Amino acid sequence: MKKWIKGMAAAGIASAVLLAGCGGETEEKGQESSGGNKEKTYKIGVTQIVEHPSLDNAYKGFQKALEDAGIKADYDVQIAQGDQNNNQTIANNFAGDKVDLIFANSTPSATGALNATKDIPIVFTSVTDPKAAGLVKDPQNPGGNITGTTDLHPEAIPKTIEFMAKEFKGKNVGVIYNAGEQNSVAQVEEVKKVMEKNGLKMVPVTVSASSEVKQAAESLAGKADMIYIITDNTVVSALESVIQVANQKDIPLFVAELDSVKRGGFAAFGFEYYDIGYEAGEMAVKILKDGKKPGDLPVQPPQNLKLLINEKAAKEMNIEIKDEWKNEAEFVK
Repeated sequence: MKKWIKGMAAAGIASAVLLAGCGGETEEKGQESSGGNKEKTYKIGVTQIVEHPSLDNAYKGFQKALEDAGIKADYDVQIAQGDQNNNQTIANNFAGDKVDLIFANSTPSATGALNATKDIPIVFTSVTDPKAAGLVKDPQNPGGNITGTTDLHPEAIPKTIEFMAKEFKGKNVGVIYNAGEQNSVAQVEEVKKVMEKNGLKMVPVTVSASSEVKQAAESLAGKADMIYIITDNTVVSALESVIQVANQKDIPLFVAELDSVKRGGFAAFGFEYYDIGYEAGEMAVKILKDGKKPGDLPVQPPQNLKLLINEKAAKEMNIEIKDEWKNEAEFVK
């Protein structure tokens, strides 16, 4: 049985990060199967910048895709706990260990992996704009040793902002993000453009760590009519802080993915991170099992998009559910 052992990085030891992998029942490389044939067990390094439900679900989807394809794997899972030094050390260690493939779960994780190796195949997910992040020159023809799935459906931001502008009276929208995440900067630039087209004004607040998120949310009280949380790993990892402020101040809280709606956000046009993780896993199967080169596999965006509304959150934020929303949205209680 595979087990994921979680823990914090030890202070002062850059390489002392979370380790996880298959338990004792996993076959060793080259160990004979019951039929007498030797089946390879692939060594897969999993690098993830922080822990939060969306990234965790993407990893579960990735594992399931390999399992469904009959691929045996040992997973070495390491979490950087938001620390860029740890993030690069993790990638360097995977390169030194000569793992068979690196699964990079987030933009910083993918960047660290690509900095560490140009030889080992890298499959990423939870990356918003791989071209802007410098991961690929052309998403349709990535080239090199990297490809993966993105976490931004082309219609997600426009649909969310159009919904805000059409269904709510306020014009000022607070956006909290980490300016150190390229993933976030790319989204914020797009959000600002779309808001301006829809007559909304963005009220940006930047943070550098999850411990700053609550104060950032509190600073928006009286300034923002709504709050929109993009797929920023720093902020999403501390989403409960934003939810608390939104509930207390009756500020509609829009989020960028469905897991954050389930945690207490009001609404999102989004998709399941499990699905993009699974799709990334299917790419890994093509690389490991079929001998495909990562650079020949086009980067793939999310395939499904839907509106999800949290009824309990709506009540907490003093939002009245309109009848017409019921024809468009799915609901969680």
